[in-house]
Amino acid sequence: MSPSAPALKQSPGSIEGDGASTALVLRRFRVVFNAVRTHFQQIEKEVGLGGAQVWALSVIREQPGIGMGDIARRMDIHQSTASNLIKTLLRRELISSSKAPEDRRNVRLHILPAGLAVLDKVPGPFEGVLPGALGKLPPASLQRLDQDLGELIALLKADEKAGGIPLAEL
Repeated sequence: MSPSAPALKQSPGSIEGDGASTALVLRRFRVVFNAVRTHFQQIEKEVGLGGAQVWALSVIREQPGIGMGDIARRMDIHQSTASNLIKTLLRRELISSSKAPEDRRNVRLHILPAGLAVLDKVPGPFEGVLPGALGKLPPASLQRLDQDLGELIALLKADEKAGGIPLAEL
C-alpha cells in the first residue's frame, strides 16, 4: 500500500502474510468504481447528460471544427460510440455540424451557446475522475498498474474491445 493510499478497514484474516488478500483488493476496486460512478451521477444530476456526452462536448469546445474520428481518438473510444454521443448532442442542440469544405463526407463540429451553458454547470473534470488520477501517478506506478491489470484481464478472459466503451456508459 502506498503511503498516500488511505487504509481500508481489514476484517480478520483479510491479510495473508505481507500481501493483500483477495477481499482487500476487491474492496479497493469497489472504492475506485464508486468514485467514478458518483462523479458521473453528479454530472448527470447537474446537467441531464451522461458523463461521456459531457466529455465529448468539452472536446468540441476545446477544438472547434473537430471531426468525428478525432473525437473518437481524443476520447479513446470506437468511432461508432463517438457517433452515438454526437447524435445526442446534435439532437439536444448543444452542438452544430457542417460538412468540411475540403471533403464533404467529413463533418466539422462546433459547440453552441446552449452547450457552453451546460459545461459552465458541470463539476469537472469533464473526462471523469479516473483519467485525471491516473495522470497524476508516477510513470513507474502507471506501468506496474498496466501490467497487473493486463494479468487480471487475461485471467478474466475479458474482451479487450470493451476498453473502447467510456466508463460513464458502463
